[in-house]
Amino acid sequence: MAKRLIPTLNRVLVEKILPPSKTVSGILLPEKSSQMNSGRVIAVGPGARDRAGNLIPVSVKEGDSVLLPEFGGTQVKLGEKEFLLYRDEDIIATLHN
Repeated sequence: MAKRLIPTLNRVLVEKILPPSKTVSGILLPEKSSQMNSGRVIAVGPGARDRAGNLIPVSVKEGDSVLLPEFGGTQVKLGEKEFLLYRDEDIIATLHN
């Protein structure tokens, strides 16, 4: 469903990664146990243009795990799923395993 939405310019469509509510052994975790606000990139726009008209590509690609700001982004609901739309420069970092 999210593949139908293609962001414009330098915008990035992100699906938030929900932290687990309990451990593998069954211990329930408090809501504030995970401090990272992360997500997975679903779709990216083509990029923005500078004053000379040159294309500035988006710094992330589909499938990347990213660190998101605590506040911001535009909520988008597609079907039953909720996504967030950010500008490329609002994404804090890319997460690697």
